[in-house]
Amino acid sequence: MGGMPESVAVCCPACGREHQYAAPSYPCACGAPVTPPLDHHGTPTAVVHRAWAEEWVTVPCAACGRRGQWPYPELGCPCGTVVRIPVAGARSEPGGAEPPASPSRRRRVFQPVTIRTARDAVTAAALYLRWLGYRDIRRADQRPPSGIGLAARGLLAQVDPTVRPAAVRDVECLWLTAMTESAGCAYFSLAGFSPEARARADALGVPLFVLDLTGTPQPVNSHADALDATAD
Repeated sequence: MGGMPESVAVCCPACGREHQYAAPSYPCACGAPVTPPLDHHGTPTAVVHRAWAEEWVTVPCAACGRRGQWPYPELGCPCGTVVRIPVAGARSEPGGAEPPASPSRRRRVFQPVTIRTARDAVTAAALYLRWLGYRDIRRADQRPPSGIGLAARGLLAQVDPTVRPAAVRDVECLWLTAMTESAGCAYFSLAGFSPEARARADALGVPLFVLDLTGTPQPVNSHADALDATAD
């Protein structure tokens, strides 16, 4: 409901790591903040397959009673797993109303785009790179083995909007391509990363980001944290 965001302890179902999570608030049409009520007794689940019709939850505004549809709360665990947080009294809704951009907790406000299609995922990654300061973002000349490649001066990025976690080969191919062009790289995945891909990325210095449905890339390794910190 509305009010201050509540925080809950969330245990990753894949690696057992515990996180403190506070659900994001979205602005209702009346101007009041709306926050999905987290279920303290529910069990977090790993997102393995994406079904767009099941990604939305209906939450009433405590101020005006208007029922809005917002993305299910999720977090990216450093192990590469995307964890869905249970919502009290939740029911999925097909489609979903377009939620206005929510303020980011970063030093500058990042304006995301809601992800519903593969094109939205690419747009979200491009907007994030522009927010980091990269200009002249375009489709990469060399097509990656999976997903879509983006290029900017000094950086290659791969966006994987599929429902399977990125594999070791995906990370290695991106890194090799970036090396041949003397550029840095970053990987954006909608479904997260396999543990092997996460370990390989750590060794190669590849920043990994999980795209949540609000369109905000979530860093899942230290290299991504370092890249994210460049947005002063």
